[in-house]
Amino acid sequence: MSNKKSEGDGVLWRIIRPVKTHIYSAMLLHAFGSVATIATLLLLSLMIAVLLNGGSLFFMGINWSLPGTLIGVGAVGLSAFILSSIAFSVSHLGAFELEVDLRTKLAEHMAQLPLGYIITNGTGALKKVVLDDVKNLHVFVADSTPMIGRSFTAPVVSLILIFAIDWRLALIALSVLILGMIMMSIAMKDYGEIRQEYDASLGKINAAVIEFIQAMVVVRTFDDGTSSFKRYHKALESFQGVFIKWMDKCSSPSRLSMIIFGPLPTMAAVIAGGIFFISKGTLSVPTLVAMLFISTAMVDAFMPLMWLNNFLRKSKTAANRIEEILSMPTMSYVERGEVPGEMTIRFDDVDFSYENRKEKALSGVSFTALPGASTALVGPSGAGKSTVARLLPRFWDIDKGAITIGGVDVREMTSEDLMNTVTFVFQDTYLFHDTLANNIKMAKPDATDEEVVEAAKAAQIHDFIMELPEGYDTHAGERGDRLSGGQRQRITIARAILRNAPIVVLDEATAFADPESEEEIIKAISFLTRDKTVITIAHRLSSITHVDQILVFDKGEIVERGKHEELLANRGVYAGLWSNYKAAQGWDLHAKQPAGTDGSATGSIETGSSGKNVFPVEHPNKGAAHV
Repeated sequence: MSNKKSEGDGVLWRIIRPVKTHIYSAMLLHAFGSVATIATLLLLSLMIAVLLNGGSLFFMGINWSLPGTLIGVGAVGLSAFILSSIAFSVSHLGAFELEVDLRTKLAEHMAQLPLGYIITNGTGALKKVVLDDVKNLHVFVADSTPMIGRSFTAPVVSLILIFAIDWRLALIALSVLILGMIMMSIAMKDYGEIRQEYDASLGKINAAVIEFIQAMVVVRTFDDGTSSFKRYHKALESFQGVFIKWMDKCSSPSRLSMIIFGPLPTMAAVIAGGIFFISKGTLSVPTLVAMLFISTAMVDAFMPLMWLNNFLRKSKTAANRIEEILSMPTMSYVERGEVPGEMTIRFDDVDFSYENRKEKALSGVSFTALPGASTALVGPSGAGKSTVARLLPRFWDIDKGAITIGGVDVREMTSEDLMNTVTFVFQDTYLFHDTLANNIKMAKPDATDEEVVEAAKAAQIHDFIMELPEGYDTHAGERGDRLSGGQRQRITIARAILRNAPIVVLDEATAFADPESEEEIIKAISFLTRDKTVITIAHRLSSITHVDQILVFDKGEIVERGKHEELLANRGVYAGLWSNYKAAQGWDLHAKQPAGTDGSATGSIETGSSGKNVFPVEHPNKGAAHV
């Protein structure tokens, strides 16, 4: 346990070390400010003694008057305020510098991480680290570090003073504090376990709220939202139970801490003791007043320690998550790599496993995709199709074997050369909150306006853009939400056309297109893939009947390969998938079919290795098999 604690402390300190000067300065300034506050209390007690003594008092070789003590209280009190204010200003400045430093480091480091890491961990988890966890450390440095200086200085100085003033009353005040600590430790015995349960339940309800809100449109499209609301309500009920349990266990200790570490118990004990000693003639009233001020200040200084522990726990957790990302090894690229002369893609006995998974995602995968030819990857979900496509541009590095382009291992290519060689068109499109022109220019920042327009025309989106009031200067909105799914897809295809990479990877780009856009998207992809080496992740069998090569995956291995007609004749896995597709359409695999329905998609553009288009043009409303 102690090792874990020290390890957490070490990580936190490593993360906030860049602003250590601000932290030390804030702690020191606030420590001096707390000492000045205690001095102000001493002067206040002296002023009361002066009043009780008729307006003057000879103390420590000085004849104190009421005006003199008033000036002293004001001057020292003002210095305490100034010191504390400067302390928090310095800590907040350090917190802002730390926030900028951490977010810059995280952004730069994540830009060098394998893209597979980003996909595996999800953007939500990374956003939480970059925004929420960094913000937690900002709050810790800004608000907590000055209080650390006060929380450890004020009790020590106060304790020394009260023993110097009257050791008997000091023991009484200290006994109240020790008794409170013992009672709190007993009351909070199971606090850690209950707190973990509370945090877990709170996380579940947060997830339920996000799901309920984000899925509102989809849910209400299919029903009245009852089912989704039930899940949300169930999470609320579960949280309510945990919250009540947490309150029953922790509310009493919380109220107890407010009482014990408040001024009243200590004041009551000191007053009771003081009255007793005054009655015996062994204590003066001014001494009792001084003891009341300083002893309550001592107890009051312990209160921040209660919530500082909570801040420290959250900050350690945040620091650990930040450290986890910053310590992740980046993808290494050669500085000067080889550039392929031709675009033959070859997987040679490739094995790959995802991190923290025992089973292999790919095992012994070997195939060749010739230049200008089209290869489709089919198979059930989790068979390895997307993994193959994402290993080509090095989203991850393989465990065994080799992946080459034109005889050059992808690990021997620079990042720039590799990304200029392979371009992706995903199902899920992403547009930035920028102009449509700049979204297209992402593929080629130095592209001319004419090149952007030509790419948009080829992607079948130019006419739509010109109908907009601001044309190419129209903003796409957050994540492109001002455009339809089909329009967003055509913008991303225009981006890929502008890049003009010799290898294109398609992840069923028409999967989420509306019927009105599908035909235009198919034409756009046909233009994009002309004379290119194409890898298609096929979810719809009707779209791949004319490709040059079909690879059938199952459990990370290629179980069949060949052309559409050859695979049907083999009556293996692919034939079964095709049979299921046709059955879903109400067709009979063995029945005589009219011309144009012999296992190919009606109206398809021929596919081949000699400059032919890859993507079949089929009727927008025609059914498709999902694999």
